[in-house]
Amino acid sequence: MRKPEASIKGVNINHVRRDGVEYGAKVAVSNPYSQSIPICEISFVFKSDGREIARGTIPDPGSLKGNDTTMLDVPLKVPHSVLVSLVKDICRDWDIDYELDLGLIIDLPVFGNITIPVNQKGEIRLPTLKDFF
Repeated sequence: MRKPEASIKGVNINHVRRDGVEYGAKVAVSNPYSQSIPICEISFVFKSDGREIARGTIPDPGSLKGNDTTMLDVPLKVPHSVLVSLVKDICRDWDIDYELDLGLIIDLPVFGNITIPVNQKGEIRLPTLKDFF
């Protein structure tokens, strides 16, 4: 049986606000079926340097287009109180090492809900003065 497949294409810093930092994960999900498939929920655990810094769910984020790849934007909000604990990692190499675990729960006709697990480890490079000039 063919199933939809997902992969994380990247994680970036979207916004820095007074209450925290919002990261954004770009997730590509391919749907091998001709019909669109509803996404029931996206759950995530965002870790940095081995510590969990964000966890959450996004209910009803839309649907997957039939016979196509759908790009999903998954916002990951991290409060400033957690960012203080990342200072050691940032000072070591001026980047944020991360691990992102996603679970896309989709509703397949006949089979019911299935979860597509996706995991990625990587690093988010922080801008330097050289990047602005």
